[in-house]
Amino acid sequence: MELQQGRVVPYLSDDVDVIGPRIREFREAQAMSLRTLAERSNVSIGFLSQVERGLSSIALSTLRAVAAALSHPMVDFFAKPDEEQPEPEGVVFTLNRAAKQANRVVSGGRHYEMLSARVPGLVLEPMLVYIEPGGTREAAAGHSGEEFAYVIQGRLLYEVDGVSHRLGVGDSLHLRSNTAHALHNETEQLTVVISVVTPRFF
Repeated sequence: MELQQGRVVPYLSDDVDVIGPRIREFREAQAMSLRTLAERSNVSIGFLSQVERGLSSIALSTLRAVAAALSHPMVDFFAKPDEEQPEPEGVVFTLNRAAKQANRVVSGGRHYEMLSARVPGLVLEPMLVYIEPGGTREAAAGHSGEEFAYVIQGRLLYEVDGVSHRLGVGDSLHLRSNTAHALHNETEQLTVVISVVTPRFF
């Protein structure tokens, strides 16, 4: 993905959703049936089967429940682009150059481009999020932390505490993530958002 003359040019086809195979791998390692995982995560067995076979994508909010049921942190379900470094002493500083290949992960029709290196002890997760048209429409849910979103391309429907907010370019929102919320691209164009969340997802 790159920026050309202020316009976002996406290359989404290169991204691979690795979550389904990881769910199956962790489930089978525990000799856990799909039915048991479905009961523990409160996610339907049919949907989990489709995710494992690569026929459906899972949203991050749903993945949290699956991760908890499998006793794995969220980061284990994604390809790890960087090796984590030991806890640093003194100044903690990361610098990302534009020419550097971006680290990306895929989940639920969304492509997450990491804007910060993996450094232990940092709590902010700054990302560029590319949201494909349609995609997974997840149920509103809350979680710990905070969430900030700023639209730089397209439009975004953000549901917060049962109220729908339609955001365009230049619009932003900031919320405590324990408020039930969900987002969706209801247009026919790609939407791109600068997002900062706590705690880190990946």
